[in-house]
Amino acid sequence: MAIYLIPFISAFIGWFTNWIAIKMLFHPKKQVNILGLKFQGIFPKGQQQFAEKLGTLVANELIHFDEIAAKLKDPEQLKELNPTIEAHIDTFLRVKLKEKIPVVAMFIGDNTITKLKDGMMEEINVLLPEVIDRYTQGLGEKIDIQKMVTEKVAAFSSDKLEEILESIMKKEFRFVEILGGVLGFIIGLLQIAITMLQ
Repeated sequence: MAIYLIPFISAFIGWFTNWIAIKMLFHPKKQVNILGLKFQGIFPKGQQQFAEKLGTLVANELIHFDEIAAKLKDPEQLKELNPTIEAHIDTFLRVKLKEKIPVVAMFIGDNTITKLKDGMMEEINVLLPEVIDRYTQGLGEKIDIQKMVTEKVAAFSSDKLEEILESIMKKEFRFVEILGGVLGFIIGLLQIAITMLQ
């Protein structure tokens, strides 16, 4: 009768060893010494290298500053700013100008305000892409995406890193655990088959 427990014992061992292996990806978080052997979780131990590789990947394959700059200069994107800019100019001409230069404001009517606003908007629509272009060129030289990502990931606490990776790979980790149990069960069945054939 005890022979029929072999598949279940093997399934438990398969599941448990895979569960331990997954836990050892993150634990122990700090290096420990056991009988002269040093142990540390794979991710905490290699966090700096992981951060550097992720930084390189993000900078070279995922985010290019030129693409960000192109999006910022996109005429369709800039058009979306027009209502906000126009409302600000309108408020300046109708309200703030009266406060700053009351004498001038006395001689400006609605028609003049409309013409001034239209003229300013035309100039802003010409000037804005140039300003953004100059700004992004200077910014591109100052911002090192690879360095930013590397420093951020390297600065994560071990708990934060574990939380992020587990949230991304939770299903995969569960699958590996279950697979260990299933393979253990199959190996147990094979052991029974071999024993009974002898």
